Amino acid sequence: MSNIYNLENLLKENSYPGRGIVIGKSADGKSALIAYFIMGRSENSRNRIFEEFENGMRTKAFDESKLTDPSLIIYNPYLAYGDIDIITNGDQTNTIYDFVTNDASDPFAFEAALNTREFEPDAPNFTPRISGICYYDFDKADFTYKMSILKSADGNPDAC
Repeated sequence: MSNIYNLENLLKENSYPGRGIVIGKSADGKSALIAYFIMGRSENSRNRIFEEFENGMRTKAFDESKLTDPSLIIYNPYLAYGDIDIITNGDQTNTIYDFVTNDASDPFAFEAALNTREFEPDAPNFTPRISGICYYDFDKADFTYKMSILKSADGNPDAC
């Protein structure tokens, strides 16, 4: 039995895959790949699109007239800083970016940033905050990465 999963099939077969981050290498091993996908339960969450800008990407309302509460749906899911890429499913992207840009040589800036955060305050879902960071070594044509998930303890919002 193979341990290789077909992401396309996994997503296709799941009626609500939610949010996800994929970090890996291309089949030839020459390129880093980062992917992010989102779905929405509410009309407000489904009313968003991605918009690229220099060194990043943001979500924005597709139809501004239908936007009700932007607090958990409008954010930068991707920011780049030099040879570092940050990808998340919420506004923690900016928290990580702030910590990393404050001291890019700190190997624990990612963890320190996330220690200031927790899951989303969207009871009863308490949506997990998923985060990834890639550090590129262009001399070696390689990269390292870290990932994190901050979630409630089995739906208990008193523990993260």
